[in-house]
Amino acid sequence: MWEIQTRFKLCPFGIIPGLTLTGLILLTRSLGLFQLFEWSALDIFLRSRPFEKLDQRILIVGINEEDIRQLGKYPITDAELSTLITTLQQYKPRAIGVDIVRDLPVEPGYLERQKIFQNSKNLIVIEKVLKPSIAPPQNIDTTQIGFSDAIPDTDGQYRRILLGMYHGENYKFSLNLRLAELYLAKEKKTLKNGIHDPEAMRFGQTELPRFYPHTGGYVGTKAGGVQMLLNYRNSLNPFRILSLHDIKARKFEPKWLEDKIILIGIMSPSVPDIVNTNALAYSKLNGQIYGIEFQAHGISQILSVVLDNRPLLRTMSEGWEYLWIIFWGILGIYLSSVTSLPFKNLLMIVLSSFNLLFVCYLVLLGGWWLPVVPSVLALIINGVILTAFYQYEQKIQVQIEEHQRTIEHTFTVIHNGPLQTLAVVLRSLREKDVRQAELLQQLETLNQEIRDIGDYLKQESITQNDSIRLGNGLNLNLIRPLHELLYEVFSNTLERDFPCFATLKVKVRSFEPIEPAKLSNEQKRQICQFLEEAICNVGKHASGVKRISAIGSLKNGWYTLSIQDNGQNSQNTTMGRGTKQCQHLAKQLGGTFKREFITPNGMYCELSWPLKSKRLSQFFPKKPH
Repeated sequence: MWEIQTRFKLCPFGIIPGLTLTGLILLTRSLGLFQLFEWSALDIFLRSRPFEKLDQRILIVGINEEDIRQLGKYPITDAELSTLITTLQQYKPRAIGVDIVRDLPVEPGYLERQKIFQNSKNLIVIEKVLKPSIAPPQNIDTTQIGFSDAIPDTDGQYRRILLGMYHGENYKFSLNLRLAELYLAKEKKTLKNGIHDPEAMRFGQTELPRFYPHTGGYVGTKAGGVQMLLNYRNSLNPFRILSLHDIKARKFEPKWLEDKIILIGIMSPSVPDIVNTNALAYSKLNGQIYGIEFQAHGISQILSVVLDNRPLLRTMSEGWEYLWIIFWGILGIYLSSVTSLPFKNLLMIVLSSFNLLFVCYLVLLGGWWLPVVPSVLALIINGVILTAFYQYEQKIQVQIEEHQRTIEHTFTVIHNGPLQTLAVVLRSLREKDVRQAELLQQLETLNQEIRDIGDYLKQESITQNDSIRLGNGLNLNLIRPLHELLYEVFSNTLERDFPCFATLKVKVRSFEPIEPAKLSNEQKRQICQFLEEAICNVGKHASGVKRISAIGSLKNGWYTLSIQDNGQNSQNTTMGRGTKQCQHLAKQLGGTFKREFITPNGMYCELSWPLKSKRLSQFFPKKPH
């Protein structure tokens, strides 16, 4: 409890700079200076996920470099494209997406291609809406057109898909959304506006979370249209891929095409249609994928969340994200003050940082993107910087407490020795019953006691010995058991030349033993000084005292040390220095102190405290009644 109280006292010194550092981190994040780091952390987590199985609902027909070499030219003609679509339609796919620009004829075969496009109701072709724009094929129904635009982040990476947007007065839908809509229509999942967010999109009861300017680690990002974070399908082979030659040669299983979504696009380095992403653990292009693969990931995400309950990437509201960062900042403040050992503090901060990363990773597996970078910074910066700060504060606190103990110890030695003698001298002078020779003797005794105390304190500071000096000059070794020390204090203090001791007839003492491990030497010193002062007060103030008792008893885990006399006590009821010291001692021991007059004559002093061993530091017994 004392350690907790000490750290609580130091708490304000750590909270103020700690919260200031946390506030600076929040400010830095709000300015967008952590964006790149948070995006990179997201990419690392995404590619560190377990591999997922192949999405068999999507097949890619990728026209590769070998296909172009066999055709002898690029772009492929309308005739070749028409033949490919006609072949694929024989296997009754649920939808076909053509991710190849066809705003102009590529002869031969233009008229044939136009006819096939118009008659294939399960076919979606592309246009490009954002500048530079590219028109769709002519004479095609608008429901069969989807844009292929994608928006990169400022680092050139693609982490979002664009589902829909206004273009002039018309609302346009993306290729991946159009294809997903065709596929899900057979599952009786139609496209509608969102319920929680009317501007969002949903299929059935599944609402696709919309991207906002401050979603997750983004700050002030343009969020025009309806965008959504892309949860890439992490796999060595996320989709089945065939070449144009494979289709012509029928090198495939018919079931691969039946009732599936087929995407037709370019997968050739000589015709760059490349998308940058670091979110995939495996990529043949080393951090890049083909545009047709990017479209497939977008389609797969929509189908998987609607049909398989695969998690989407979601984020907390901005307010909750800042509370999350503040929590870890406060944890860093706390960890910096846990122990007095810098290495142990540092180890706890490192372990806590790994735990934070692990928690964020596990939560991401469930689809939630938490602000990991500012949280880790708040934890580490507060922990490391404030650890040094707390070490300095604790050092200062220890020095202050050591100086305070030295002052109190010095005062107690003087109070129980020379001041007691001086009090007797002053009382004799006030009563005018002291002879000059006797007064001279008392002053010489006082002079010698002061000199002896000075020599004792000097020797103690040099040798650092664990001893206590009684008012009569006797030194006791504090290594001895407490009950033995109390016997010595009781006996030797009663031998001092105090006027009220002259009438004493009965002296009762009884001190039950205590296990040595339950008290420190400093605590023994203060308890002995308490007993000495209490007996000295009887010798100075208890006129006509005939009986004095000092009892130390152990009951229910509490030790009680009581001193009682039957004299006519002349002490006043105001709180003097001695009483304050006794109360302070009781507080340090976790116990109580009381002093009360006894009717008709006498005074009763009691100090009680619980006995707590190091092994049972969490046990707090009740005080006996």
